Amino acid sequence: MGIMGRIHSLESFGTVDGPGIRFVVFMQGCPLRCQFCHNPDTWDVNKGSQYSPEQLVQEIMKYKSYMDFSGGGVTFTGGEPLLQAEFILEASKLCKKIGISTAVDTSGFIWNDTVKEVLEYTDLVLLDIKNYDPVVYKTVTGVSLAPTLKMLKYLKEKNVNTWVRYVVVPGLTDNLDNVRELSKHLDDYPNVSKIELLGFHKMGEYKWKELGLEYKLADTKEPDKELMQEVKEILETNGKVVSVSL
Repeated sequence: MGIMGRIHSLESFGTVDGPGIRFVVFMQGCPLRCQFCHNPDTWDVNKGSQYSPEQLVQEIMKYKSYMDFSGGGVTFTGGEPLLQAEFILEASKLCKKIGISTAVDTSGFIWNDTVKEVLEYTDLVLLDIKNYDPVVYKTVTGVSLAPTLKMLKYLKEKNVNTWVRYVVVPGLTDNLDNVRELSKHLDDYPNVSKIELLGFHKMGEYKWKELGLEYKLADTKEPDKELMQEVKEILETNGKVVSVSL
């Protein structure tokens, strides 16, 4: 039996995980424990449905005409998709053979030779930088920031098209000095073609309760338009394209 992947769910007409109409594959398993995660049900790597790369690509194929027409493709997200890098690699190779564009939405935390190989078959990386301050990052995610910055550097070396994603959480990731530092850091990355600002929301709160987990952000308000605009303006100073979704 070949490589099998554990998949949480599939979304056939995604419009927020990369350009065009996307077939979005939510992979099971994540080493991060982000306080604002709206998919905590993807954390456990032993859950989900099993697919072979061929079975998955057969599903993806059904929507190829929509992808071609809209300039879309397939996006591997999660969880943390690169926790199952071997599976992503095989599925990405199959997608490439039939002319389907691939994107990976990752925290950048997993780093090994298989991940490097996956990036050779990846047209776009959506890199989630949860915060630029290592201490805040550790508070927010439970892990270290260093691997994410290491991946960012590698993506620049290999000139892989990258969108940086940043979630604005009032009282947690809205320190404007940290945002300025991040903006300054991204000055040196011409491969970062876009920054996506995502407003914190509580749509996943009920999942935390269902899983018996303590949701620490229960009293946190969603960011207002003024705060999002302020963060956007800071990140635009280096000429980057910044999109905002509340």
